Amino acid sequence: MSPLSRIEQFNQLFPEIQAFRRKQFVEVVFQPTFRSWKDVSVFSKEMREKLDASIPWMSVKESVVKQSAKMDTVKALLEVEGGSMIETVLMQNARGWWTICVSSQVGCAMRCTFCATGKMGLTRNLTADEIVDQYRYWVDYLQMHPELPNRITNVVFMGMGEPMSNYENVRETLRTLLGNTDLGQTRITVSTVGVLPRLETLMNDPLWPHVRLAISLHSADAKTRKEIVPTSYDDFIPKLVDWSQRYLEKFGNRRHHLTFEYVMLKGINDTAHHAKMLASMIHKIGNIRVNLIPYNFTGGEFSTSTSKTVHDFFQYLESSGITVTRRRTMGEDIDAACGQLYASTNQ
Repeated sequence: MSPLSRIEQFNQLFPEIQAFRRKQFVEVVFQPTFRSWKDVSVFSKEMREKLDASIPWMSVKESVVKQSAKMDTVKALLEVEGGSMIETVLMQNARGWWTICVSSQVGCAMRCTFCATGKMGLTRNLTADEIVDQYRYWVDYLQMHPELPNRITNVVFMGMGEPMSNYENVRETLRTLLGNTDLGQTRITVSTVGVLPRLETLMNDPLWPHVRLAISLHSADAKTRKEIVPTSYDDFIPKLVDWSQRYLEKFGNRRHHLTFEYVMLKGINDTAHHAKMLASMIHKIGNIRVNLIPYNFTGGEFSTSTSKTVHDFFQYLESSGITVTRRRTMGEDIDAACGQLYASTNQ
């Protein structure tokens, strides 16, 4: 049985409270000047005392914080209910502000062979409060470090876990963030390995906010993809093509596209054959952007593609009329880069 959310606990604690107080309760936790229920002056002293005794101000607790040598990335190991650990990352983006990478699960069941989180297995889903509080944690962190830029402009669901396998809590998180921060839908990206039943669900879900979606593709060759993404299957690619066509027909526009994420693995998915397969797949769909991601070492047999191979792969896609970018590696020295999150206390 899932634990009660903050608002459910509030409703139990104050069953006769006015509706506007419930709205205030949701809003006040996003006020950066507040550090506890005792600070919330819009509530009476009696309410504050009850809240302080009954409902934790934060559902996550800081364990370890590490900053990269370049000072552009910070990783936090946070403890959640039951003593489990998750990781979340603060990254300075191209505009000089901050992007937060949040986790949606403790561990992950997708078992992607190049990903450290996949080696953990799945412990449990995170609650919506635990995902939201990763954002709140970094707001507090920046308040405590006035020497740093203080604005968070983007949130990416690219940390530990598969967001589509925690659909309801991720959906609630999105609605909460969009309703209580200055983040817009184009400033939030949910990354998924491609859990097609859930992707079908969101197509017709009136409660799902249509933020940007990124599909962790990694190969358009079905055989190669099954080797590196064990949850893939023989007809995944044509089914993804069909879904993508329908999704973009319904929601696509100049600012709303799909991204295919592609980790470059030396000798595995970076050949001319794989570039041609990827271009052919994208031409069937339309408004797809490809983000080439350097492999970050997580142990095992993989190594990153050479600079020339990445250049040639990039050039082939670009010359084929495809919008393609290369992700900048950040936080590799503190195991905070793509695929490296493991939530170990031995840091």
